[in-house]
Amino acid sequence: MVAPTLRLERSLLKQEFDVIIALDEVGRGALAGPVAVGAAVIDATCSRRRVPDGLRDSKLITERRRPEMAARAAGWVPASAVGWASAAEVDASGIMCALGLAASRAVQAVVDQGAALDRAVVILDGNHDYLSRVHPDPLVVRTVIKGDRDCASVSAASVIAKVARDGLMAELHPQHPAYQWDRNKGYASAEHRRAIREQGLSPLHRASWSIADAPTLF
Repeated sequence: MVAPTLRLERSLLKQEFDVIIALDEVGRGALAGPVAVGAAVIDATCSRRRVPDGLRDSKLITERRRPEMAARAAGWVPASAVGWASAAEVDASGIMCALGLAASRAVQAVVDQGAALDRAVVILDGNHDYLSRVHPDPLVVRTVIKGDRDCASVSAASVIAKVARDGLMAELHPQHPAYQWDRNKGYASAEHRRAIREQGLSPLHRASWSIADAPTLF
């Protein structure tokens, strides 16, 4: 398994940028719950530190090890945050706009911690810039396919967001235990779909999605 590096981040910091804000999303394909976007800030000082051992894209880290890895990732970078967009916002605006809202909120959260947007570049995992059309300020955004696999800053954002969202879904589970969100985190497991067919949709489901032929429960 190839470990992520800071090769791209160091190259960008040697050019015209003083700060990198790395972003990665979690929960895009879930049937219930919010989407989350993690943010991790890298500056020149952080870029000279050793990447935490075991840091990977969150999908490549076991669920048992993720909380410890997320804590180490957050301690490694000078600032980190998670931005959220609710299931209602997904329904109202669509998934891409909701991702942009969550990303913009994550960026604002690290700015509130002291990250400066002037001379900053955003590394956004994937091939689509869903941030620029939503964020109120002009940003330099660089999309990177497989950024969560290859860029250590994006890997940090990924695991931080994953642990935060999984924790939230586990907290929401007692409100709607039939869907077993403590196990499936809102994704389309067989048990989750079966509960939707039997119980209908909760207020935390993405009702605009064609996820079941059952009535909503509001």
